Amino acid sequence: MDISGVAAIITGGASGLGSGTAARLAAAGARVTIFDLNADLGAAKAQEIGGHFVKVDVGDEDAVRAALAEAEGVHGIARILVNCAGIGPPAKMIGRDGLAAPLAGFAKIVGVNLIGTFNMVSKFAERLHLADPVGEERGVIVNTASVAAYEGQIGQAAYGASKAGVIGMMLPVARELARYGIRVMTIAPGIFWTPMLASLPQEAQDSLGRQVPFPSRLGTPDEYAKLVEAIVTNPMLNGETIRLDGAIRMAPK
Repeated sequence: MDISGVAAIITGGASGLGSGTAARLAAAGARVTIFDLNADLGAAKAQEIGGHFVKVDVGDEDAVRAALAEAEGVHGIARILVNCAGIGPPAKMIGRDGLAAPLAGFAKIVGVNLIGTFNMVSKFAERLHLADPVGEERGVIVNTASVAAYEGQIGQAAYGASKAGVIGMMLPVARELARYGIRVMTIAPGIFWTPMLASLPQEAQDSLGRQVPFPSRLGTPDEYAKLVEAIVTNPMLNGETIRLDGAIRMAPK
């Protein structure tokens, strides 16, 4: 799909991987709408790239429907969706007090990362499948998983499960949406620079980067965005998860 002139929605687009993706797609000519809960950062990013911002909780059905309608009113029917919204605070199953971690923490992470992704995909496809195709396809969906889906570390039970769920639902969804000419892909990033990692001391960031075989550093949001761009523009990429990780395989801790 030609990106230029096409409307795109980026969840979690106020910062991190989503911000990098919003910037790259906008530079390629897309009309970008950012969905995020951080209104200050989201509005600033949208202004920077000449896009639009909507404050929205990706797990809220009514809010997502309303946000999609608003985005369509500004930029027309969206044909690109990139889901980058996610959370991942670590928590061991058994705490230092010997008690099991509260279930609410697990449910919150799964709610945002997995249920929120499904909610965005389903509501996006609900609108897009009725639109006229552009060439041989109607649109492209790119979801964000993580290498934690394969090698989750201690404390990542909820995060790893949520991202494994994103990978697991991708093929059934891609098969279903194929009849409408909507492709579905997933990217599983390794250790990338994000605001959460940026809060760590530089020494800790460098240490994490050295764990990557090559290149031995943190990935950048723009490197993630480059893969999104490649997926959007290559019509044969469908129903697959691509690891973007510099060949890292995570240790237990």
